[in-house]
Amino acid sequence: MMTRNLLLAAALLAASLTAQQPDGFHELKTGDAAPAFSLPGIDGKTWTLHDFKADVLMVYFTSNHCPVCHAAEPRLIQLVKDMKGKSFEVVAINPNNPAGLRVDELGYSKYDDSFEEMKLYARDQGFTFPYLYDGETQRTALAYGCLATPHVFIFDKARKLRYQGWLDDCRFADASLVKRHDARNAVRALLEGKPVPVDLTKPFGCSTKWMTKSDSVAADNEKWAKAPVTLEDIDAAGIAALVKNPTKKYRLINVWSTSCAPCVKEFPGLINVSRRMGLREFELITLSLDEPADRKKAQSFLEKQRAVLPDGLKGSLAKEGRKSNNYLYTGASIDELIKSLDPEWKGPQPHTILIEPGGKVSWRHTGMISETDLLHKVLETMTETYQPEKK
Repeated sequence: MMTRNLLLAAALLAASLTAQQPDGFHELKTGDAAPAFSLPGIDGKTWTLHDFKADVLMVYFTSNHCPVCHAAEPRLIQLVKDMKGKSFEVVAINPNNPAGLRVDELGYSKYDDSFEEMKLYARDQGFTFPYLYDGETQRTALAYGCLATPHVFIFDKARKLRYQGWLDDCRFADASLVKRHDARNAVRALLEGKPVPVDLTKPFGCSTKWMTKSDSVAADNEKWAKAPVTLEDIDAAGIAALVKNPTKKYRLINVWSTSCAPCVKEFPGLINVSRRMGLREFELITLSLDEPADRKKAQSFLEKQRAVLPDGLKGSLAKEGRKSNNYLYTGASIDELIKSLDPEWKGPQPHTILIEPGGKVSWRHTGMISETDLLHKVLETMTETYQPEKK
């Protein structure tokens, strides 16, 4: 009875997951034929299922933005190298429609999931196999039943499904942490003419960004547009306390003023990075050097720029006894300001520092910085993959 109940529960869960998918979603079963496709590749060629002639074909759904993909793909590339000379091919497919992707879901990547940025992502990752785009129609993802990225499907010479699920069981980049090599084992078994030892595992990663999610993305944008923007006074002692950073967050502190043209010009990029990192342990703190008498001017600028505190940080600030991530410096002494914030700062605006948990300044920059350069520096420090907790 217990086994029957467990099987029933599993069946109900599977049915529930399928019901959450868009119309036309089809879940492939072991032994099913590979659905045909005709998709544009980043190489300018249109690829079809019949272009792949190897005895074993891996259809690998992936995306530019997902940290689990970032971690897994070096191991996929190593698998391709290890199978060199054997009748094995890989085709990677991006199933995601950018309209279904919230800004804060991009916090682990320099790139979004557009076709143009697939080219950059594949270059960075060192893809040696075709990378195709299904985001425009998502017909291929629906036909294969792509639940997440990464999601692996392995077919035999007759193009019958023999394995689907994860590449391996590890969500981190460190290959030594992998305990189950199910996709690799399936490939080896098929090449050797043996039964696949495990034919079904659970794909773990970022959910497929169906275009049907565009309404929820629009609602999130509207919420951001209407969220309140706060501005609090702060003195040198308060700034020193922020710099100590006794939290798990990375803090990016930017010194600016409405009278500073480079500050004004770079500010939208700061906000975009802050919103992009909204699901991570990251906090943008803006520090205005406007005169206290110009508080309304500074407040108006922050509201126009949408210097909003991401929802994920509200609990953290409450625990710290803080009410805002935007501050107006009220002190008279510039010397006290510099000593409390960053003794290496020479004084010109804008000035930006990135502070690690525990108070270490890992990066500083005086002068305007582009959004792209800032994002790259933040990701370089915080990493583009999930990381195991340090012991």
